[in-house]
Amino acid sequence: TLQVVQTLAAQGEPERAAQLYEELGAAQRERLRKEASQGTVKERHWLVDVLRRARDFTGAARLLDGSGDDVSVADLYAQGGQHVAAAEAYLRAGEVERAAAAFERGGALERALEVYRGLGARESMANCMVRLGRPFEAADLYRELGQTHAEAEALGGVRAEDPRYVEAVLRTCKALDSEGFTHRALAVLADALSSSELLRVDPVLVTEKARLLRRMGLDVEAEALLARLAAGASVPEASGYRFLKAIPIFGELPLDDMKDLYRVARPVAVPAGAVLLEKGAPGTGLLVLLEGTVEVFSGNEPNARLLNTLGPGAHLGEISLVQDGPVSANVRAKTAVRALRITHESFQHFLATHDTASLHIYRLFTQSLAARVRALSG
Repeated sequence: TLQVVQTLAAQGEPERAAQLYEELGAAQRERLRKEASQGTVKERHWLVDVLRRARDFTGAARLLDGSGDDVSVADLYAQGGQHVAAAEAYLRAGEVERAAAAFERGGALERALEVYRGLGARESMANCMVRLGRPFEAADLYRELGQTHAEAEALGGVRAEDPRYVEAVLRTCKALDSEGFTHRALAVLADALSSSELLRVDPVLVTEKARLLRRMGLDVEAEALLARLAAGASVPEASGYRFLKAIPIFGELPLDDMKDLYRVARPVAVPAGAVLLEKGAPGTGLLVLLEGTVEVFSGNEPNARLLNTLGPGAHLGEISLVQDGPVSANVRAKTAVRALRITHESFQHFLATHDTASLHIYRLFTQSLAARVRALSG
């Protein structure tokens, strides 16, 4: 069988050879690959092409392994879903960043962390630490990077039974308060204080809650709290996380993946009158509006037609997350705007390290695109 397959490949009929290979049973295919591994380099390359066409990417990678073409070996392992093997091959090829992402995608988070550390990629290190259940280390890195909301999200993973829980709550509150989310900080404290009788009277937590109440001008309530009288929890304001979660293409992401995606987002502030997106310019990724309003125009000329006015919760640039292309409209800040931004590059890294999430996102994105095409056709 090996000779027949190799003959067809050598005669320029790799598709017929691939079809024959596909029709073999699993044991026969394994025996054929084992025999081929003893052949010449040229014969092995012929069969690698056949296996690739038959979509036996892992078999092709194993056959090519040791040939010196480690990048091709790694790509084949990745196509076959063997991400850790792909990562090792990328390392041999000197493709260190791709190796780190492949380790992460394959669930070898400690190896990924080690490689990211060697690269000095602190944000990726922090993301791995969160997934490894090391929230304090992750939070320290996020704080060094100035990513306050990611620091708060990492610390939010600390459970009440953790001996450092109070520390985590306090750091979370300070991080949220520094970003202007004092209501959310109070909600975090209210939850912590209500979680147990011991924490309800914890002087450090009570003092912090009083400080936040004063920050909101609620001095009377703060004094009442410190006097251990009745204390109510404030209602948290709408957060960027909830706006991001509401975007349709993220509608099927499980909680952990959604939290990982939120940590990728970066806060941006735009003054009134500034252009957020310029028609014809390369897409910059996704923008989720948190505060303020923007106006969408048909172009950047003075007499351009006003198409829409958008406020908190709206999002822009969704398509540029998954494909490069020019912006189709001009978007200008009508008022001062706060937003979250996810760049194309950071989103692609998220997809490369979250297999299940990427499948959900691309399926929903395809459905959304198909609905738009149908609407235009109608």
